[in-house]
Amino acid sequence: MTALEFGRGYAGRMSAPGPGYPAPNPSPAPPVPALALRGLAKRFGDKIAVNGISLDVPAGSFYGVVGPNGAGKTTTLSMATGLLRPDFGTAFIHGVDVWEHPLEAKKLMGILPDGVRLFDRLSGEQLVSYAGLLRGMDRAVVQSRVQDLLAALDLGKDAGTLVVDYSAGMRKKIALASALIHAPRLLVLDEPFESVDPVSAANIRGILEQYVASGGTVIVSSHVMDLVQRMCDHVAVVAAGRVLAAGTVDEVRAGASLEDRFVALVGGGTRTGGLEWLRTF
Repeated sequence: MTALEFGRGYAGRMSAPGPGYPAPNPSPAPPVPALALRGLAKRFGDKIAVNGISLDVPAGSFYGVVGPNGAGKTTTLSMATGLLRPDFGTAFIHGVDVWEHPLEAKKLMGILPDGVRLFDRLSGEQLVSYAGLLRGMDRAVVQSRVQDLLAALDLGKDAGTLVVDYSAGMRKKIALASALIHAPRLLVLDEPFESVDPVSAANIRGILEQYVASGGTVIVSSHVMDLVQRMCDHVAVVAAGRVLAAGTVDEVRAGASLEDRFVALVGGGTRTGGLEWLRTF
């Protein structure tokens, strides 16, 4: 009898207990991550931008992705959300393969890419309405949600203003409204607080925290370590196209501040030599 045949026979005996023995309770299936990356890789010419990243983002988490400039964060998130095809690997949104079933996967997520370009000859209200109608939503539902989103993001008074006349911070907020209109299960936000004033940033944080509390999942890419430490419950540190550390914020920072832990993981430090001439006395 081969080992495989023995194993099959043993499994068969275990799955059919005799009289008087209670049937074993099946082990519960592990929870499906909101986002699962498996071996994502991308090369641009001679540069390897992402080098085999695998990562699980738990459903219901507020997940931060941090890394230095050129670390591969934006490229990774673009591949994870179907905006950029990977050379290798794949991504799953709540178990749905982004590249095998792109329409089904994209229904589950809202995206705020870095450097997003908007239809800026539409008014703010028209832009968010268009985003909802483009997803096949009922027009009456779209109209109701647009008003709610504009009010929540303090854009109500600018609803009729063309987006081309919005400030950089207002553009971020109207793009966020467009990403939220269909009530996605996952939000992927690349530098959502860049160019946003402190009052608006606090407002956005409140909206995102409420969204997570209601069962949604948020992934935020940011350079601001203090913001990520205060806002997120999980974090991944990315550098040179690889994940250097991932887990809960407390696990990753290991008793230090997230910024200090980030510097220790990524390397480098303060170099002031050679600037002795920089003095005013």
